Amino acid sequence: MTAPAPATVSQGHPQRWLILGVICLAQLTVLLDNTILNVAIPSLTSELGAATSDIQWMINAYSLVQSGLLLTAGSAADRYGRKKMLAAGLVLFGVGSLVAGLADSTAQLIAARAGMGIGGALLMTTTLAVAMQIFSPAEQPRAIGIWAAVNSLGFATGPLIGGFMLNHFWWGAIFLINLPVAALALVAVLILVPESKNPRGDRPDLLGALLSTIGMASLVFAIISGPEHGWTSGRVLVPAAVAAVVLAGFAYWESRIPYPMLDMHFFRDRRFTGAVAGAVLITFGMGGSLFLLTQHMQFVLGYGPLEAGLRTAPLALMIVALNFTGLSAKWSTRLGTPLSIGLGMAVMAAGLLSIATLTDHGYPGTLLGLVLIGAGAAVASPAMAHAIMSAIPPEKAGVGAGINGTVAEFGQGLGVAVLGAVLNARFAAGISVAAVSLPGALAEAGSGAERARITDAFASGLESSQLVGAVAVLLGGVVAGVLLRRAERGEAA
Repeated sequence: MTAPAPATVSQGHPQRWLILGVICLAQLTVLLDNTILNVAIPSLTSELGAATSDIQWMINAYSLVQSGLLLTAGSAADRYGRKKMLAAGLVLFGVGSLVAGLADSTAQLIAARAGMGIGGALLMTTTLAVAMQIFSPAEQPRAIGIWAAVNSLGFATGPLIGGFMLNHFWWGAIFLINLPVAALALVAVLILVPESKNPRGDRPDLLGALLSTIGMASLVFAIISGPEHGWTSGRVLVPAAVAAVVLAGFAYWESRIPYPMLDMHFFRDRRFTGAVAGAVLITFGMGGSLFLLTQHMQFVLGYGPLEAGLRTAPLALMIVALNFTGLSAKWSTRLGTPLSIGLGMAVMAAGLLSIATLTDHGYPGTLLGLVLIGAGAAVASPAMAHAIMSAIPPEKAGVGAGINGTVAEFGQGLGVAVLGAVLNARFAAGISVAAVSLPGALAEAGSGAERARITDAFASGLESSQLVGAVAVLLGGVVAGVLLRRAERGEAA
């Protein structure tokens, strides 16, 4: 079927909840791979002889390809069929996982990770687009809440599963574990998921796809390279300049053609721009802050990767609990989208403030911050995703999901880079030397007092970065709430 029947639109697909479980299973395979590789870095370094640059490309090849292709993948799903692209994404991701698990060189593993990024882009866009197609408007907020909870579950359980696998098997097992999950999801998709696509059948926007892919990949590469090579280095400025020129050309091209991949008129909708602005800042603050917090737990508090993962799990568990029970959807319905997003992001900002100010008092202060961040994200994140998707015509659901994924990738990458730069600057000033990593500084420390001074400087840098993240999240809540409120008033008028 290329378009749902009227009864399906108003009541939802008869097997919609079972289908949601299937697409969430497909989504989970991608999300686990986003974090599971981090715990295998020591094993890869010793067994494959991977240099630091090799490790960086193993991680970045996946994120660069995925972030660059999200818009193109969403557009392809709308044109050629979301079920087809969902199945293709599972096949590509499974094949890439097989090659990665059996790789015997760093080059093979990097190439396999890039292939997995293509499958990941297809899965990230089609899962959300299918959810929007099979649920009625009344049930969409809860469905998106469950979809968002699976995102958090994958983020939290990746390090835990990775640590367990590495304790019992060789490093390739962290990739081969994707195969049975992808195979099961593929069979379920082929049997259960209905086909849907844009009934207009717009011509493919090949130049737009090329420009968006080059522009976004260049932008993400510049952001990733900034903390290590310096923001004024050629390795950052050149790809940033390429991204600015290419993305400007993309916007111009999309505003001129009759069949744009991304209709630039979407940005005239205050509901759309408000949700996008909020989504960038929520992922900026949360992604960057949690990345730095895990470093603090391992390098300063001395936790292993598995224990650090367990201690950050309450954040994801809070999101899962509130979304799977439907509580966050009920609150969002009662409060309305603008207030839900504003209040949720204010609670998240309070959580980041708690981590910044109470970390020195032990884990309870961090736990309080994680619970607050989880509660706020459980309400704000699904509301923003629904606002983005509902501002876009249903036939463009794939592109909407691509925008949602691109915003999340951009915000998280920017958060890690900027908040990491804030931490490094404060840390370097505290130890009165040029910027250096915490493990390197601790290795060179000659006494216990010097080690204490170094860890105090890192904790001070963490506090500053978390405060910047809290301000960003709070600002995002205000901006998103105001724009969405104005949009609602305009629609009512």
